[in-house]
Amino acid sequence: MFLLSKEKKLSLTTPVIMGILNTTPDSFYGKSRVQTEQESVDLAGAMIEAGAAIIDIGGQSTRPGSERVSFGEELERVAPVVRAIRRAFPEAWLSVDTYYSSVALACIGLGIDMINDIAAGDNDPKMFRTVFDNEVAYVAMHKKGNPETMQDDPHYDDLMGEILEYFNQKKQEYRKADFANWVIDPGFGFGKTTEHNFQLLNQLQKFRQFNKPLLVGISRKGMIWKTINGTPETALNGTTALHMAALDRGANILRVHDVKEAKECIDLFLALKA
Repeated sequence: MFLLSKEKKLSLTTPVIMGILNTTPDSFYGKSRVQTEQESVDLAGAMIEAGAAIIDIGGQSTRPGSERVSFGEELERVAPVVRAIRRAFPEAWLSVDTYYSSVALACIGLGIDMINDIAAGDNDPKMFRTVFDNEVAYVAMHKKGNPETMQDDPHYDDLMGEILEYFNQKKQEYRKADFANWVIDPGFGFGKTTEHNFQLLNQLQKFRQFNKPLLVGISRKGMIWKTINGTPETALNGTTALHMAALDRGANILRVHDVKEAKECIDLFLALKA
């Protein structure tokens, strides 16, 4: 299993790490935020050295209750950071976390390899064509509602059935376009209660039916720190525990704040399976 970006290839034979780098002032975990280009280069370099295969750059917080930022402001935040990191690490896999096709297109022009879209194209009908035409990898995430209100009593008649059907529809859409270079993200915390999130994690292996890479983004999220009566800052141990569960159920990419600890978790998982 692998992903492509123009002439580049990222092997997913063993699980890999996507490190989180935010240019936002209000993302929920402060240590992922950067304020200057040099800070972004330093953080990206530290994550790459610690074992990150992908650096995911975000210019808009999508935490529950967050307000939408315009595409112009988002691009103003991420473009200088993308340029700086690409100059410093020309071979690194870079991702931009956006649901705006205009931001995606501009960042593809700056040399990124992947678009990480929390809306799977549902927020912008031009997104899929932008990704397809420019031969970059694509993360399609499931969410219910929008970040502003998605945690206001989310409801499902059949949680797994509805999410699996959502990705089955995406699979059919992408197959018609002969597009195979995509990743499934079930969308932990996006229109899902804590109970939904644990049910989703417990049945994660059901996504193997799509034969696509599976990305899990649970790092320091509320499902963890609320369960252990903590905070995002105290949720590292819980994150690592659930990362092992995700790996055991088929996760190929862990999207994380703490690269060193995630790499150790993957190394132990591989040793256990050897």
